[in-house]
Amino acid sequence: MPAPITPSGAITDVTDNHDDLVFADEAAEASASASDAAWRILVVDDDADVHSTTTFALGNVEMQGRPLAFLHAYSAEEAFALLGRERDIAVVLLDVVMERADAGLHLVRRIREELGLHEVRIILRTGQPGYAPEMEAIRGYDINDYRTKSELTRTKLYTAVAAAVRSYQQIRALDENRLGLERIVAAGAELMALHGVRDVALGILAQVAGLLGQAPEGVLCVRETSLAAPHHEVLRAVAAAGACRHLDGRELGPQRGAHLAQAAERCLRARRTLGEDDLLAMYFAGKAGRDFVACIPLDRPIGDTTQRLLQVFAGMVAVSLDNVELVTHLNKAAFHDPLTGLPNRTRLVELIDATLCTPVRANAILALVDLDHFAETNDALGHHFGDLLLVAVARRLKSRLDPQLDLARIGGDIFCVLGDAGAIQPGPLQALFHEPFQIDGQDVQVSATLGLVRLSEHDGCGADALKDADIALKRAKSQQRAGHFYFSRSMGVEIRERVRMMHALRGGFRRGELFLAYQPQVDLASNRAFGAEALLRWRTEDGRLVPPDRFIPIAEYSGLIVDIGEWVLRQACAELMRLRQAGHREFTMSVNVSQVQFRHPHFLDMLRRALDDTRAPPEFVELEITESMAMEEPSLLVEKLAQVKRTGVSIAIDDFGTGFSSLSHLQRLQVDRLKIDRAFVTEITGSARGSSIAEMVVQLGRNLGLSVIAEGVEDERQAQILRALGCPLAQGYLFSRPLAPEALLEWLGKQALTRAA
Repeated sequence: MPAPITPSGAITDVTDNHDDLVFADEAAEASASASDAAWRILVVDDDADVHSTTTFALGNVEMQGRPLAFLHAYSAEEAFALLGRERDIAVVLLDVVMERADAGLHLVRRIREELGLHEVRIILRTGQPGYAPEMEAIRGYDINDYRTKSELTRTKLYTAVAAAVRSYQQIRALDENRLGLERIVAAGAELMALHGVRDVALGILAQVAGLLGQAPEGVLCVRETSLAAPHHEVLRAVAAAGACRHLDGRELGPQRGAHLAQAAERCLRARRTLGEDDLLAMYFAGKAGRDFVACIPLDRPIGDTTQRLLQVFAGMVAVSLDNVELVTHLNKAAFHDPLTGLPNRTRLVELIDATLCTPVRANAILALVDLDHFAETNDALGHHFGDLLLVAVARRLKSRLDPQLDLARIGGDIFCVLGDAGAIQPGPLQALFHEPFQIDGQDVQVSATLGLVRLSEHDGCGADALKDADIALKRAKSQQRAGHFYFSRSMGVEIRERVRMMHALRGGFRRGELFLAYQPQVDLASNRAFGAEALLRWRTEDGRLVPPDRFIPIAEYSGLIVDIGEWVLRQACAELMRLRQAGHREFTMSVNVSQVQFRHPHFLDMLRRALDDTRAPPEFVELEITESMAMEEPSLLVEKLAQVKRTGVSIAIDDFGTGFSSLSHLQRLQVDRLKIDRAFVTEITGSARGSSIAEMVVQLGRNLGLSVIAEGVEDERQAQILRALGCPLAQGYLFSRPLAPEALLEWLGKQALTRAA
């Protein structure tokens, strides 16, 4: 039975244990707010006196700094219904025997299993201690204490309820932490799904607000270098929410967001989260000294549990911010030029593709802007100076062009402008370069050449449009610097055909479709063959012959001519050796050398290897170079030809008479033979000019001690005139068409028989 209550309302324990407890005074009425925070105790008993004595004994006490509030049920069914609709009941004081002998025990099962209430603490009380043995009840049912009503003195009743309340409080705290951690994990997943630092920052403000149970409010800021002063750091709001939205993207300081800026500075200095009654400054440690701070005004003070959850959240968010900054950095590196910060080629292709998918393509233009003679400036003044010039050009284009236009840098000295045709006109665009650029205190004058594409006339993707603009740019540069050229469909067809042929040629060379034919060269006085010119031919898989004047320029343009040229030289030298083994010991093999091949740094090594590997005698090998090659960079060519001559190989100048050779230069080249171009041979029978040029070449060769051969001799009349002019050697259809190796041997054999007869 409960202990007696003193007139003052204080409860004193008078049991044999002599343990005294002083409870709250009756006069200390709980306030309304305190009542809201009271521990809720449900008394379940069919005896009304038990309800009144329990309430009277514990009505004015505080546990864990909070009062108690009582709810009452007089049967198991009534208690079950009450527990089903009421939440946050901390302790149930439950009688075992009510409407049935096991009503209390049965209710315990229903509370745990049907209602799923596992946090509520259940103290079983019975007036019949022998009815339900204590050990069996505790072992068989999820109860937290078991007491007989007779042993529950005031002190022990208080002790039992206080222990149950503490247990309930700990379980609820664990549950709150678990739920908080679940919310943090969910928040982390949501944040990782966002892209960009600003979106993640806004997400952080929203998630913190959810953890605090208030509307999103505040700023998330970072210390970074000022755009206006590169050596000065500022505090910038990456994102802002609620009443702080006006601070989004702005610098914080004494003039703007002063209270938040001060809190952020204190947080950054302390490198930890700081809390005040009305403001929370959360610290997010970043890498490379780039730390973030979230300043969040508070609706109410936060408890210890929430503070711990926020600390866990801050650690997780710091990782998220690091990750998103890394992704942002990688994205910038992948899609932006590191020097100027402009979009790069990859990003530009995306922008062009996006434009092509919208109606704006009807009036859109893509323009490439190529700085003229930039390489020379870069070489003369250094790469650092060149970089400064590129940055200055980017800055001028960005500041003076329509801001609606997309600007990019797609390579070395090539910029690109994309947008409305009205804002991209060649004249105004090139006029931007009339004013000199100030670089390191120097005035630098730069011009630009433009290649433009009207996207309304373009059928392909963004990458194709860029290729078309590059084609137009090359055409503009071939005509004149500081000019411009618009791409046309016919240009595209021509270029694409060249590309198609380039791939076909590469595959054909790999498959062995290229072969050599040999056109005999004869002595006009005796009609005796003294040599042959190796001529490159291409027969495709379908048996079609591709003219040399179509595929050789493409081989030169693509650089494939270097590999093909080496193969030609080796094949020709090998054929020379077969002819020598067949008895033609004084036979010379003449091989054409492309300009690209001749200027290759390893040409001499390739020549020596071909001679060594085939054992071809160099004195019977002749290399033919064109007159235009002989005239370019004379000093370099003189040295290169001297090196070739030291191998024992002789040199002929092909197509002589079509260029503008100077006699002094010709003497320095150490060549052995001049070839009269077929155009002049064709004209000698009907044109005084053709005959006079041929005669001049013959006379020049005689004066310089050089051999002379005429090519393209097709009839006897031409041969007679050449003999009369003193030309000793010739080749052409009059003597023989180009022959396969077996046919050449046969032809030489027939010629020998004819001479013998």
